[in-house]
Amino acid sequence: MEIKRYSEADETLLFEMLIDEGDDWLDYHGPAGRGKYIKALESSITYIAYDDILVCGYVRCREDDGFGVYIYDLLVRKTYRGKQIGKMLMEQVLEDFSNQPVYVMSDVDPYYEKLGYNRVGSIFEAGKM
Repeated sequence: MEIKRYSEADETLLFEMLIDEGDDWLDYHGPAGRGKYIKALESSITYIAYDDILVCGYVRCREDDGFGVYIYDLLVRKTYRGKQIGKMLMEQVLEDFSNQPVYVMSDVDPYYEKLGYNRVGSIFEAGKM
């Protein structure tokens, strides 16, 4: 297992994994979302977990000028779940940004609670005024 920083060379293999995950990730890999998500990847800090030449997981985050790092996406390929890959990806972020708090924008709270992360506040979506 190798974890490395994402580059454009990883794009095809990452999107193959997203497509394999199905409709839950359609906003990312579908016709309307792929171009937007490529731009998001370009402006993010992303780590890819490889098993030989297969992308088996990734984490995407952004740094907020020293105020913290925000995790937006964490995904492990279905056939690789339960092998601590998500935890390894998160540990890579924590190691690389050890001087800053790391926050997770999550809709899978039980996973992060299992890792021992503490809930701090909540998130709201603003409606159009």
